[in-house]
Order: sequence, then structure tokens, then C-alpha cells
Amino acid sequence: MLSGLALLTLAASPPPAAVAVHFDREGRIEARVVDGLANRASGRVVTPDDPVRIASISKLVVALGVLRLVEVGRLDLDRDVSDYLGWRLRHPGYPDRPLTLAQLLGHRSGLADTIDYALPLDADLESVLGDPAAWDAKRAPGGDFAYANLNYPVVAAAIEGATGERFDQAMARLVLIPLGIDACFNWPTCSDAAVARAVTLYGADGTVLRDDLQGVRPACPVVPADDGSCDLGAYRLARHGAGFSPQGGLRISANDLARIGVMLLRRGGDFLKPESLARLAAMAPVHPVSGEGMGGFFCEYGVAMHSTGGPALKDPACRDDLFGDGRLRLGHSGDAYGLRSGLWFDLEGGDGIAYFVTQVPEGQKGTRSAYSAAEEELVDAALRQPTDASPLASPAHGH
Repeated sequence: MLSGLALLTLAASPPPAAVAVHFDREGRIEARVVDGLANRASGRVVTPDDPVRIASISKLVVALGVLRLVEVGRLDLDRDVSDYLGWRLRHPGYPDRPLTLAQLLGHRSGLADTIDYALPLDADLESVLGDPAAWDAKRAPGGDFAYANLNYPVVAAAIEGATGERFDQAMARLVLIPLGIDACFNWPTCSDAAVARAVTLYGADGTVLRDDLQGVRPACPVVPADDGSCDLGAYRLARHGAGFSPQGGLRISANDLARIGVMLLRRGGDFLKPESLARLAAMAPVHPVSGEGMGGFFCEYGVAMHSTGGPALKDPACRDDLFGDGRLRLGHSGDAYGLRSGLWFDLEGGDGIAYFVTQVPEGQKGTRSAYSAAEEELVDAALRQPTDASPLASPAHGH
């Protein structure tokens, strides 16, 4: 384990939190980098067991819940999602084409992040998606890839329609509890101990952006209604979907992310069938022309999973080789509220890395990839043997 790493984004500010955990197919989990503060006000140092808002890695975890429901016949990746919502969902430009969970999970539905996907508690998803502004007029369902967070409230609503449970509670039953993970979406289903260990997210200027909890659960775990009220009894199953942030609101520790990684390396183990994970990991080339992840960041995307390195690098436009070694790794990245994160596993090599780093400046780029300099430096340190690792250099985090 490393300590004292100079992961500073601003010379005068306390160090952000940086954690990287190595895991392998045999189930060994080892913290390789643990540095910085989980909360500046208290001076509490970060640990590998501290939950953080992990951003878009949440999408991969949501897909695990979907696959569990597919395996018991409650959901079908290729069926009209309207059957689970209880209302008709169509792209206004293609009213005769059904939308499927596979399209939604894989960002090929035609939805676009051109409207706010953080919906107030009294919003109605059917009405929201009836607005043509929510859609890319030129992208048909099942067509071109364009990363859009708005897909995932629809997925969450479908889960609710299939189970009769609120999304966050369904995810706890389907995924988190079976894997022995103390994690949650937007805090309600996490333990008191996890709430007490919450990692606070800061902007590059040190401004608090999320989860300065001080051991107290948020008074309202969702976006309040338009009148400011927060009665969760008003949340309507399969009519909202966005309340518990399925696109990015999972609070989970690096150690628990690594436990998910071990399951993925074991091709599902006792949790999922190998053929389910094969569907999840079936990569398709993408050439995004809009949305997040342009500039060679997304080169391949499957069903809630993408790759880094590997054969996609043959395309000169692809700059997704975070690790700089050309090896194919599967998983998902995260980027929100000053945090960058990743869960990456190498099926051939039998190991992987789960990491996060906070307080990364918006738009920061590394030297060898479309990922941030903070991430490149962090994974480099994590892949070195602990006894050989040297402190991270601060200049890479100052631009």
C-alpha cells in the first residue's frame, strides 16, 4: 500500500482522495494506492472501504441487475421496453420502431442528453420523453451509438415495472446483497457505517460538490419536487426512474468494486451465467459524433460495458489505451463532480484494477490517452509492485 502520494490538483489545497485496488481471478484483493482525504473538514483519511459516488460505473452495475432479471424470465433485452413500463415509449421520429433494453443499455436508443435527466420527484417520465428535445432526430433506435445518461432512467423504470420494487431497493436485492456488498444508490439502502465513511467530492477549486454528509444521511436522497417537497411516497414506480440516479449515483468502495471485478473475471461465478456476461461484453465499434466520450475515448461499447486497449487501437482515431500497454481490458469508466473512476478487468491475464480519484480538473487529459493525467498516473502506480512504487508526481495534476 502506498501513502503520501502527491496527487495535488491545486498546490495550496489538501490532497484529493486516490484509491486503486488490484484484484485477480483467485479472489485476491490488494490495495495498491490509498492516499488523501475522504473529507477535508474532518481531516478523515480515505480507505479502500470508503464509499464514493462512482459515476458511470453505476451503469455496469445496473446492467447486472437487468441480467439477473433476464435469467429468471422477468426481462428480455430484445423485447419492446414499453411492455415493462406500462406505457408506450417511441422515438418521435421513428414511431413504428420499438425500443429495447439492449438499445438503452448500449446507448443506441436515439435518446440524447439534450434535456436534464436529473428529474424532480414529481416528474413523469412518459411526459418527459414525449418531448422531441429528449431525442436525436437523426438517430433511429438500434442505430448509431451516442452516449446518453437519459437511457438509464428508462432502464430503472423497466426494472421497477418488472419487479414492483423501487429501483434502489430492487438493485440491493438483485445485486448488492447477493454479492455481499455494502453499497447503494443515493444512500437509502446503505448501512449507517457506510454513510459514516462517505467520500466527499470536490471540484478542482475545492468547492464541495457531493456527499459532505458528516455521518448523516441526506434529508432528501432524490431531486425534490418542484415545490421543494420530498415525500418519497409520491415516487411512482415505472413512471420516474431517475430518482435514485441509475446513470451514476451508486455509492460503493474500491474494495467492493473489486469484488464485482472478481465475479466478472470468473465469468459470473454463482451470480450470473457465462452467456449473460458474454452478452454484456460483446463489443461493437463506435464512432461517436455527439455526446460524451468523443476524441477517441469510446472506441467499442457493448451492453453497459466498454473496452480500453486491444484491437480497437488499430483505428488511428482510437485513444482509449488508459494503461498504455495495448492489452484489452473490459469494464466501465466514470467521470462526474470532479471524480474519475474505473473498473477494468483483463480476462486473458486474469486480473484487474478498481480505482477512483477526486478533485480532477474538468477536461484534464493525459499524455498517452483520452483519459485524464490523474488516471494514467494512478493506474501506473497501481500496476507497479508495491515495494517498487515511487510517489506520484504532482505536475501532471496541475493542468
